[in-house]
Amino acid sequence: MKIAGKVFLVTGAGSGMGREMTHQIIAKGGKVAALDIHLPQLLETQQICSGGAANFLALEVDITDRAKLLALPEQVIKHFGQIDGIINNAGIIQPFVKVKDLGFDQVERVMNVNFYGCVNVTKAFLPHLLERPEAHIVNISSMGGFLPVPGQSIYGAAKAAVKLFTEGLYAELKETAIHVSVVFPGAIATNITANSGIEIPKASSGSSGMTALPANEAARIILHGMETNQYRILVGSDSKFMDFLCRLAPEYATNFIAKKMKALLG
Repeated sequence: MKIAGKVFLVTGAGSGMGREMTHQIIAKGGKVAALDIHLPQLLETQQICSGGAANFLALEVDITDRAKLLALPEQVIKHFGQIDGIINNAGIIQPFVKVKDLGFDQVERVMNVNFYGCVNVTKAFLPHLLERPEAHIVNISSMGGFLPVPGQSIYGAAKAAVKLFTEGLYAELKETAIHVSVVFPGAIATNITANSGIEIPKASSGSSGMTALPANEAARIILHGMETNQYRILVGSDSKFMDFLCRLAPEYATNFIAKKMKALLG
């Protein structure tokens, strides 16, 4: 689905890939209802995008607040007159610890933001997308959604849930005008650790050997995938390589990434 003339909801638009996708959508002639839990960051995004009221709507909302989310479509449609797509980008990681050291409150927070937040937004907007002549749902999973990463097991489980949820949506909506894409970013240069309230162990610096892709390049790949109606969008050479390796030799791939990430767990 082409971006020009369309209206998109982008979650996590206050920074990282969300900010970059918002910027690029507006540059391509689209409009964005930009959602984030941090209003100051949203307003920074608006300034970067030169987004006036005609093409930018700032929405300070927690995606785990189901009641507020259910009221959002009416607000977006009142402002823009339509809604053509949603990009479920907002997410957090967990502390870099093993499952045995992770509190249940942390488990629930990661699942609530990464999985239920995605479901909440989708459920709120889906009835309105079904009324459009063409629409698109883009859900950001992760390379960790198909590859187990030690120290991020709950995060990976949440993103794996996003993967299967999105694939199920694709199958359910095949006979409609809604396109569905699932995205698997590898290492991306964003501030997700700070936004998650997580500190990366100092011992991990450079230990994984992975070069992070700039957020603007990741955003370009995702939006290109959306405009060409791609079912699966792999972002970064690491994601592409590990996707291939996991299919070819899943146990080897698991041991490979475990060795790469070992320094994170001490």
